[in-house]
Amino acid sequence: MIIEPAEIFKVLSVETRVKIIELLKANGALGVTEISERLGITPPAVSQHLKILKQAGLVRSERQGYWIPYSINEEAMESCREILNEVCTCGCRGTGKVKEQELIGASLELLKKYEIELQLELELVRERVKKIEAE
Repeated sequence: MIIEPAEIFKVLSVETRVKIIELLKANGALGVTEISERLGITPPAVSQHLKILKQAGLVRSERQGYWIPYSINEEAMESCREILNEVCTCGCRGTGKVKEQELIGASLELLKKYEIELQLELELVRERVKKIEAE
């Protein structure tokens, strides 16, 4: 089943669903209870959001006894990234790099904010690498 880009972005327009994606991205597979505890919302609410994310193809699940771990569908997330790259106006062309012109004319405040964002992103990547290496 192919979901239209507009439908995927409707699914992701709900903040809780984005938070669920972020949790799964940072931590790997999680169950409903664990997601519920981390987000501070009820398990039924988490289940409903996961159902919608799964129908859109953004998450996967595979029962393991009584536990149903949910994880990100990497291919679907890559597809979302590609769609965004097509409509992106920042000039990064999918590299994540800011246009050189924007850096040249940027204020010190903007550059410092960008530096912090890059440091946070690098830290997330390092944590994920360590987690994968430990597995």
